[in-house]
Amino acid sequence: MSIRNRPARNRWRLFLLTALVLWLPAHQPLAEQVRALPTTSVILWYRNYDSPAIKALLDLALRKTPEYGPYRIVRSSDMNQGRVLKELQNGNSSVVQLANVASSPEREDALLAIPIPIDAGLLGYRVCVTTRNMLERFKGINRLADVRERNIRFGQGRHWPDTRILRANGLDVVTHPRFETLFDMLEAGRFECFARGVSEVAFDLELKNNPDLVVEPDLLFSYIMPSYFFAAKHDHVLAMRVQLGLERAIMDGSFAVYLDTFYAKPIEDLSLSSRTVLHLGNPWLPAEPGELGDEVMQQMRMRIQLGQ
Repeated sequence: MSIRNRPARNRWRLFLLTALVLWLPAHQPLAEQVRALPTTSVILWYRNYDSPAIKALLDLALRKTPEYGPYRIVRSSDMNQGRVLKELQNGNSSVVQLANVASSPEREDALLAIPIPIDAGLLGYRVCVTTRNMLERFKGINRLADVRERNIRFGQGRHWPDTRILRANGLDVVTHPRFETLFDMLEAGRFECFARGVSEVAFDLELKNNPDLVVEPDLLFSYIMPSYFFAAKHDHVLAMRVQLGLERAIMDGSFAVYLDTFYAKPIEDLSLSSRTVLHLGNPWLPAEPGELGDEVMQQMRMRIQLGQ
């Protein structure tokens, strides 16, 4: 379930703001009323919290909605993606309240999706992280059939939507539930390509700090897979606040500044427009993003094609 019905969303927002006004003392100025609200703690999945880009976007969305009151972003305990989704589905708000992951129909049914792609769709553009001694395996690849014929194996998280997308396209996938372990498996030669989104690969390699890990220079795998913030189904107030904040950021231009700050350099450094693009089908397409979400995705596609 995602927050897509604009009239319904606006009715909810009006109801919440009306309730807020009725609850607060009528004689207080609005600024004082907002300051009187208790500080809201938002528990963000640890992998998102540790990502400067994702944490910065959540902070931007919360700053754009001061009428909801003060806030602080809290790091969740370490847990794999499968567990964080289960905790959200169970409504365990003492463990985690918000996670940014790739969207899928099942996730949108089980949770509240905030349908604005946090990286403007860059997660669906993938490059191969590999080791220096495996680079030769990729030379001369021009089509997906070449990847299959060379028996290039892909490493992916066991619970990631990418895993079944890659398999549906006839590719060999090796999985593990823990993200960090996949890098160890790559270094050990368990697979040749750790397919990472162009919006996250630079942060991954900086974190690993291993000079033997490199980005394959010629290929770009492309499939439709937006990345959203997800909240528990009962957490309507938090989901509405984040969506409203992101919409305001898009409308006033600060979302574009955010994209330039965190993603312009990776697009330039990876030379996306000069790579051989291998298109993959996604049989499990998530629902279309809202009007603003679709707009930012279209703008990002244009930038990649123009090499900007």
